[in-house]
Order: sequence, then structure tokens, then C-alpha cells
Amino acid sequence: MSTPVPLRSDFDTIGLRMLARRSRDPDQTRRLLALAEIYDGGSRPDAARIGGVGVQIVRDWVVRFNAKGPDGLLTGKAPGAPSIRLAVQGDYTDSHSGSPPAMVFSGLPGQRWPTAGLGRPPSPGGNQTTSPGRISSTGPPLALAASRND
Repeated sequence: MSTPVPLRSDFDTIGLRMLARRSRDPDQTRRLLALAEIYDGGSRPDAARIGGVGVQIVRDWVVRFNAKGPDGLLTGKAPGAPSIRLAVQGDYTDSHSGSPPAMVFSGLPGQRWPTAGLGRPPSPGGNQTTSPGRISSTGPPLALAASRND
């Protein structure tokens, strides 16, 4: 069996419980209380039971706590997938002095389009208006089938 990773000596049970009480992050609170159990003389499996995780996860918490203190136990944002934007495309803000593109809202939830490079913004509801000269280019008119009632 391997030797457990020792905890920092500049914190104690009371200090961790006070930090847990003041924390706004529920996951950090759970992690701090689990580590407070270890400071209080409890076993790592007891701390894992308090934290609702396995013993290996508690060891990871101890390593993060030793490296960064209580801030190492905060819930961080996952890195996510790398950007699919090509390096030659750059960032929009690099070439446009930091201002975001003007946006047109369609009235539909989650629907918006940048207006840069468009002749006119799309009309609300997604219905595009066309000039009379372009109506004939949409194809022949639809013929309605006669209903058979015999």
C-alpha cells in the first residue's frame, strides 16, 4: 500500500470548516469538508464517503489543495474542444478594433446574424421579400389538384 500524500501544515480543521461555511461554490464546500475530516484524524475512506467520491479523487483533491490552497478546490471550467477557426482567419476583434459585429435579431429564440457584408438584414420571421422582377425566377406557379368527389 502506498503512503498517503500529506496535507499542508498551514491549515487546520477549524480553518477549513470556516472556509467551507463562507464558500459560495457547493463543490468546493464538499471538498473542504472532506479534507477537514482528514485534518480531524479521519481516514481517507471516511473523507471519500463525506465527499461522495472515491479515495483516488480525495487524493487528487489533496494534491490540488497542497499546490493552490483552497482556491485549488474551486470548480473550474472544463477546457472544451479546441477552436476550429483557422489561424489565418484570426479573431474578429483583431481586425475590427475590438468592437463586436452588429447583430440582427430575428425574433426567434437563439436566432441572430451578423450584419457585416449583408446587403440588408433578414426580415423578421425569416420571410425574405423579393422584388417583382425576381418573383418569376422562383419557378412555375403551383397548380392545385382538383378534388374528386365522385
